[in-house]
Amino acid sequence: MSTQEVTHSVEKKSKGTIEHFKKELAKIRTGRASAGMLDGIQVDYYGSSVPILQLGLINTPESRLITVQVYDTGAVEAVEKAIRQADLGFNPSRDGGLIRINVPVLTEERRKALVKALHKTGEETKVAVRGHRRDAIDELKRLEKNKEISTDDVRRAQDEVQKITDKFTSEIDVILSAKDKELMEV
Repeated sequence: MSTQEVTHSVEKKSKGTIEHFKKELAKIRTGRASAGMLDGIQVDYYGSSVPILQLGLINTPESRLITVQVYDTGAVEAVEKAIRQADLGFNPSRDGGLIRINVPVLTEERRKALVKALHKTGEETKVAVRGHRRDAIDELKRLEKNKEISTDDVRRAQDEVQKITDKFTSEIDVILSAKDKELMEV
């Protein structure tokens, strides 16, 4: 393994961590309706657990409304039940094959709790990125110990790994501040 492969590996793993972080943030409920709020909901559909995205078309026609147009009318009740049981604080209502979900306004207390959870998730993501850095540095030291690369190459690669880590850590901060601002918006 070369120093370039090690730095490329750190960058690839960090990008994956950031993408996962963004998906987690999409699930955090703000005052605005988002189709991402329903991600992760599993529906008991004829004895098997199916993601809600496979059973209906999810739209946000208004800022405080989510609609789910269920493809199979026999599954409407199961989809509605899954949304209620998802513990998102939603109370869906049925209109034929269409399920309407009104997104209630967040209270100040709930906003602060969400911001606190948001920052905890952000810190966990930073720790994961730093873990990728640590693994890369360990790999570089192993390569140096086995005389596959020189000490100078290790130093250069460590500097590059640190730059990559700093870049992704600051990207996490930018994403966090944008979501923080979005959460505190009334």
